[in-house]
Amino acid sequence: MQHRIKLLKTSEVYEKLSSSTVKLIDVRCAEAYNGWCLKGERRGGHIPSAKSLPFKWIRYIDWPDILQSKGIEPENELIVYGYNIDESEMVADHFLRIGYQKIALYNDFVKEWCTNPQLPLNRLARYRQLVSASWLDQLLSTGSAPHYDSQRYVLVHAFYRDQSIYDSGHIPGAIAMDTNQLESTQTWNRRSPSELKIALEKAGITSDTTVILYGKFAYPDKNDPFPGSSAGQLAAMRSAFIMLYAGVKDVRLLNGGMQSWTDDGYEITSEPAHPQPVGDFGVSIPHHPEFAVDISEAKQILKSKDKNLVCVRSWNEYIGETSGYNYIQKKGRIPGAVFAECGTDAYHMENYRNLDHTIREYQEVESMWAASGILPHVHNSFYCGTGWRASEAFINAWLMGWSDISVFDGGWFEWSSDSNNPYETGIPIKPLF
Repeated sequence: MQHRIKLLKTSEVYEKLSSSTVKLIDVRCAEAYNGWCLKGERRGGHIPSAKSLPFKWIRYIDWPDILQSKGIEPENELIVYGYNIDESEMVADHFLRIGYQKIALYNDFVKEWCTNPQLPLNRLARYRQLVSASWLDQLLSTGSAPHYDSQRYVLVHAFYRDQSIYDSGHIPGAIAMDTNQLESTQTWNRRSPSELKIALEKAGITSDTTVILYGKFAYPDKNDPFPGSSAGQLAAMRSAFIMLYAGVKDVRLLNGGMQSWTDDGYEITSEPAHPQPVGDFGVSIPHHPEFAVDISEAKQILKSKDKNLVCVRSWNEYIGETSGYNYIQKKGRIPGAVFAECGTDAYHMENYRNLDHTIREYQEVESMWAASGILPHVHNSFYCGTGWRASEAFINAWLMGWSDISVFDGGWFEWSSDSNNPYETGIPIKPLF
């Protein structure tokens, strides 16, 4: 490297943990940050307060915007660490080139920090349910992978309506699953227990099957009457929620969807994989009825002081500038709903995703929610227009280990269809006291 960068000892890093001006930068992949042990380390996770900034992101033209969104400022003292010393140095050098001056390297994370149980590590509560492309490749190639102990698995390529999304290329061994198999084409709500039982059994899924879901990213087609709905990772999230509701015990998501698979250089195929139907799902559906609420329960949530009905929609939908959908006429929001903005519109989830479509660093989502009063000790029921974005927010909370969560399945579509239901528009007026 052209610049001399200070190397810190483990004791020096530990002493700086309480400093508000110090930013630790974890350059490993998101899965390692979340908790997976990928290089033989004794303990998985990340140093408390560390920001996730995977090495591959330095190739992105939006890198400065990523730093700003994570609150990593030039005046901060940065400590860069990871698995690979060369990668850490390249990231540090990248910071120097754009004007960051106070940078140090910590190269003993695996050797010293992970081996000392007295040193703190944080991790995503259900990190095992968020898998990497390399983990999936190992499972497909050998039938075995870390933290996989089921008798069988099913890999699911989720999409909405358009079979060509699957036919044009998918991960080898993945079966096709149209979300219409799991939700009503009229109401967008989850299908009845008997219908879900049939759909899951036809797909070869029982309650004991490990199911790995992913989607294929596609830009919305504005000429489509349902633009963006086939943009797969949302379809995967929606399917994952419904499967958890039904009673599948081991639901996993390929973090970043098919984008992660192709980013890592793995091949895709157009050869279809055919489901192997099973005789019985194994438990009564829904096995987790508490995960879904309908409109009467949503109204009770609004009356409760220790429950939140959480609106996972865009700001323009929330204030009534747009309904968000060309098949929903009424514009506005449910009075009393707590706002948890999704992103730019009804078909994007930028506030819950990284640029590579992996799930956003969980502490950042927690912080965003906390600012709106969305906290883990109260019941939070997520809703959006038709349940898709709400399902992704639900999955985020579920991965964090939040226990008292649900999806108001009908969302704005069902609420707004009844003229007797109240609604609001405009910017909410906050009380003075």
